[in-house]
Amino acid sequence: MTRPAPAILILAAGASSRMRGGDKLQEPVDGTPLILRAVRAACATVSEVIVALPPNSARRAWLGDSPATLLEVPDREMSASIRAGVIACRAPALLIHLADMPEIGAPELARMVAAWREGKATILRAATADGQLGQPVVFDRCHFEALTRLSGDTGARDLLRQNAVEIVTLPGRAALTDLDTPEDWAEWRARTGR
Repeated sequence: MTRPAPAILILAAGASSRMRGGDKLQEPVDGTPLILRAVRAACATVSEVIVALPPNSARRAWLGDSPATLLEVPDREMSASIRAGVIACRAPALLIHLADMPEIGAPELARMVAAWREGKATILRAATADGQLGQPVVFDRCHFEALTRLSGDTGARDLLRQNAVEIVTLPGRAALTDLDTPEDWAEWRARTGR
C-alpha cells in the first residue's frame, strides 16, 4: 500500500547575503527565475506547496498566480522557515526543499515523492550519484514536533543524525548543488551552459 504524497516546503526566506547585493533566487535558470522554477516544479509534483518568503520580498512578485501557500517569515534563520512550514502543513509528511538548488526540478522532486510513497522509513534523504548526502529531505508527521523545536540556521542536522534515514539517489550532484555567491553562479553556468 502506498503512502499519501508529502507537501513540499520551499525555503526561500534567506537573505542572499553572500551575493553582494544580488538575489540568488531571482537568478535565471533555463530562462526562469530560480524561485519561480522551484515553485513550478513543486506544484507540478504535489498538490500542497508551501513557500517561506521574507516579508515584503520582491520574490513574491514572481509567484502572483501560483497555487502555492506563501508564508512571510520575518526571521531569516532556516529553523524559523521550517517551523512556519510545519505548522502550515496539512499533509502527513513534508518534503523540505532549499530554493537555491538549480539542479532540483520536477523530475527530481517526483523521484523523491515516489520513493516516499513506496517506502516505509519516517525520513527520506536525497544523495548524489556517488552517495554524498544532500537535499531535499522528507519527514513524516511523527517528526513534526521535533521540527518545530529547531533553532538557529543549521536546519534539521541533529534530527537527521538521531534517526534512521532512507536514501534516494538523484542524478549527478543535484542533491548538493546550491549556489550562494556570484562566483558559484559563474562556475556553474560555465560548467553546465545554463
